[in-house]
Amino acid sequence: MNDLGRAGTYTLGDRTVNRLGYGAMQLAGPHVFGPPKDRDGAIAVLREAVASGVNHIDTSDFYGPHVTNQLIREALHPYPDNLVIVTKIGAKRGADASWNPAFSAEDLTRAVHDNLRNLGLDALDVVNLRIMFDVTGPAEGSIEAPLTVLADLQRQGLVRRIGLSNVTARQVAEGRRIADIVCVQNAYNLAHRADDALVDDLAAAGIAYVPFFPLGGFSPLQSTTLSQVAARLGATPMQVALAWLLRRAPNILLIPGTSSVAHLRENLAAANLALPDAEMTELGRIATSSEGG
Repeated sequence: MNDLGRAGTYTLGDRTVNRLGYGAMQLAGPHVFGPPKDRDGAIAVLREAVASGVNHIDTSDFYGPHVTNQLIREALHPYPDNLVIVTKIGAKRGADASWNPAFSAEDLTRAVHDNLRNLGLDALDVVNLRIMFDVTGPAEGSIEAPLTVLADLQRQGLVRRIGLSNVTARQVAEGRRIADIVCVQNAYNLAHRADDALVDDLAAAGIAYVPFFPLGGFSPLQSTTLSQVAARLGATPMQVALAWLLRRAPNILLIPGTSSVAHLRENLAAANLALPDAEMTELGRIATSSEGG
């Protein structure tokens, strides 16, 4: 039986969540586009997550599009009082499943209303502004214009808390001058650690850091060192990778995704895995070795 409380808790603004949560992206069809192959299975995963103690679910209305939010509503509405649903805006999907920027005031406002409607909510707990200057990763540029639109939607009561996604440290600093930022969501995992300094800076400021692709995303983590450590600890490599992130910094919140109940349970079991100091050090070298890409 998994005890998510062993992984600790952290805050998103004035809400406290378990540090091990769930990301709903994989509930959509292939390439995060269209409906799932197994709708009943997707519903079962969501219900199992909440029944297991998950109270932080990450989603977006551009997953599908609309698919994951509609699944979340079908599976979990009316929502438990302690459940925090975090969504994101700033992108839209093309008919060819492409990911395209959607930064205009009209785009952002429409996206907030789409999320509200498909999730069945009057206000969104947390909305991350996804910066799309470069689809492949963070790229410099002012975020003042779109973030000001989101801050205005917050003042209207449609959004309770604001986060940022796919951003640089400079953009985080700019964003904090415009709005109260409760979380930053960037790509980060055991092998790809460009945000090391940002993670620590945010921890000092009491801001959550939420790594997407904590297990490597579309290219799962593969490392001889990771496999060897997992074998010694009697765990799976993915459990070890998640446990490393949990110990890496207290402000890290995890949202590993899956469309399988069995895989969900495996991920959540990482809460029970305590990594010894020696293994933390050994795993920490992956990013600077040839194994880290």
